[in-house]
Amino acid sequence: MSAISELIRSEADGTISFGDYTLDAKAKLDNFGHQGDLYKVKTYKDITKLERNGMFVYESVPGTAAYHLNATDTGISFSVEGPEDAQITLELEEETEYEITVDGASAGKMKTNLGGKLTVSVELGEKPVEVQIQKC
Repeated sequence: MSAISELIRSEADGTISFGDYTLDAKAKLDNFGHQGDLYKVKTYKDITKLERNGMFVYESVPGTAAYHLNATDTGISFSVEGPEDAQITLELEEETEYEITVDGASAGKMKTNLGGKLTVSVELGEKPVEVQIQKC
């Protein structure tokens, strides 16, 4: 896998993929339609950020590429890759506990704050890392 050269795309399975951590300068794409929602992505080597209908969804520092992002009422899942370890912040349900799984191994439980944000650190290597976050 490599960065998403079109910045964001719809996948055949109904998910989306986005982000290009290889860019030296910021790039953005606004009003990308997917399943009735409008997405905005901003990405480059230092940060990747995704919004849906004007609301925060995903942010990574440094920039990453996320594949097959699937957000539901009970959680979110995606694969992520980048040139170095990343800190990923997600918008979920506020003050709710979630079980976090990274590459099939439990990373424990975390509770979101009043704003619904949850931050997880992911060690990235040569292949994409699978992240699953499910409501407890």
